[in-house]
Amino acid sequence: MLIVETGDIIAGAESYCTVAFANTYHAARGNSLAWTDSDDFDRENALRNATDYMLQMYTSKWSGFRKSSSQSLDWPRTNVPISDLVALEYISDNIVPIEVQRACASLALRALTTDLLADEEQRVVREKVDVIETEYSEHASQRKKYPEIDLMLRRYLAFGEGALKMIRVA
Repeated sequence: MLIVETGDIIAGAESYCTVAFANTYHAARGNSLAWTDSDDFDRENALRNATDYMLQMYTSKWSGFRKSSSQSLDWPRTNVPISDLVALEYISDNIVPIEVQRACASLALRALTTDLLADEEQRVVREKVDVIETEYSEHASQRKKYPEIDLMLRRYLAFGEGALKMIRVA
């Protein structure tokens, strides 16, 4: 049984969204065939893997702070500003924002067919098959990136990739 974080700091939470949420999300975007071809067991595992990916990629980038040191996941959070308002306001600290749930559902679809956190392999510098030749930059990362997910989450991210989170101590 998938344990889903609702914003109430659920012990042992494994996912930012439910299978039902992901079903609705994918049906609305025409992904329902790819998503529903799998059973609930596979969909739950895909949501766990998507959440694991989000923990690895975004933990140090989120705005604000985790609400409790005892929570399993990065959300709920406190002091997360709503960036597109004239007056400074913060999102509620007892929710998992809809964009975070959507990102989790979107990543879960990918997780059904690929390893989101695959190990990096040695970079190919030159490869020739018949008359087709491919050469990759020796400095390019082999890690997959998902710009759609970064864009979904950008309003909740405080820092760009590679930036350090700094806290001023008085």
